[in-house]
Amino acid sequence: MALNIIYPEREQIFLIPPSIRDWLPEGDLSWFVIDAVKSMDLKPFYANLQPAGQGGASYDPGMIVALLVYAYANGVRSSRRIEQLCERDIAFRVICGNLHIDHTSIARFRQRHENSFTDLFVEVLKLCKEAKLTKLGNIAVDGTKIQGNASLAANRTDETLKEEVNKILAEAKAKDEQENKAHGKARGDELPAELRNSKHRLARIKVCLERIKQKKASQEAELKEKLEKRQENEAATGKPVRGRKPKEDATKKEIKANPTDPESRIMKNAKGFVQGFNAQAVANDQQIIIAAEVTQDENDQKQLHPMMESANANLRAIAETEAVKVVLADAGYTTNEALSKQIPGNIELIAATVKSYDQRHMNVPAPKGRIPCNATAKQRMERKLRTKRGKALYRLRGQIIEPIFGQIKSGQRLDRFSRRGIKACGSEWKLICATHNMLKLWRMRKAVKKGTMTD
Repeated sequence: MALNIIYPEREQIFLIPPSIRDWLPEGDLSWFVIDAVKSMDLKPFYANLQPAGQGGASYDPGMIVALLVYAYANGVRSSRRIEQLCERDIAFRVICGNLHIDHTSIARFRQRHENSFTDLFVEVLKLCKEAKLTKLGNIAVDGTKIQGNASLAANRTDETLKEEVNKILAEAKAKDEQENKAHGKARGDELPAELRNSKHRLARIKVCLERIKQKKASQEAELKEKLEKRQENEAATGKPVRGRKPKEDATKKEIKANPTDPESRIMKNAKGFVQGFNAQAVANDQQIIIAAEVTQDENDQKQLHPMMESANANLRAIAETEAVKVVLADAGYTTNEALSKQIPGNIELIAATVKSYDQRHMNVPAPKGRIPCNATAKQRMERKLRTKRGKALYRLRGQIIEPIFGQIKSGQRLDRFSRRGIKACGSEWKLICATHNMLKLWRMRKAVKKGTMTD
């Protein structure tokens, strides 16, 4: 007895060629990315292309930009994986127009246009402004440690690095002697194929050794300065300075560097330590990122004012007329120097003076009376945080900025950089943040069409 089953017709021949437009519904993210990229000014990506008839033809830069934005929005960064998806995934094929782009072209495009992704970030921000998603007033700044393309276990001390340098040089010398005996000296400057990677590694090791040398010199100078200040204070007061005396042993602390990516640093996060970078972001109430930078600093103490300068520059670039009123920051940004310096634009700063957990559980009543004339900037901020207004504003910080890092790291699965070097990782971080903003814009448009929110 025949069964009531619908079987697939894999041998079906199409009498009329299928249209790419029919492959995906109109509201799919891929179509949104294509239309959004078409509306952007991508002149930096089209610069230096060869005129028609000269050399081999290049892939359309606008198409590759759309491809990278869509790939990063879906947590795909590997150029080889993107190449595979351009053959197997419908959405990727739609973006590429059925072209099979090789991974080398994708990787070289990313490398060649490192600086252009800053312009792309601003272009996406312009689209967010048109959709009224760049409303200001309260903004928040924060940083997150992102793992680099290097292993924490690859860190080496200067002694270990020097041993590796000697080993590489000895191997190169032995190979040269072997080649000279077999083939003669030829030109005398060839490098054996199997030692080419060693040559690059040797260069990275030398960078690491130089960094360790500078770090040691910096520590010694800092210790000397502290000891001199202590002696001056004791001579001026005639009394010994309270507190522990700086130890000379502090300069003998073991310093390490990473030959895989010498520009990466050992960063401490909530789960332990990672080898990577400190990624900074500034966002508004609607969780749109308005500034994104990458730094090698292991903490946020020096990042408040540079990040605000970056945010103001981006807001000027998109001709945003609404002014920022309050910037919110956690205790990592709080130093007397940062609190004492006025943020351009007369923007008010609300920053925690202790860790967030302690800040939330601080049941100290609001201060009364005038602020003491000799109060430090930190003490003034503590008084402000105890007021009802200060508590209410600071409470917004966690709602604005912290979910963004969760959405990027967990939702988009972008929890580590795929490239090496601070410049390359900075470019990639801007691309990651641009895709975050693009997803926010797409979801808002979908919600408007469904009638679940007003435009």
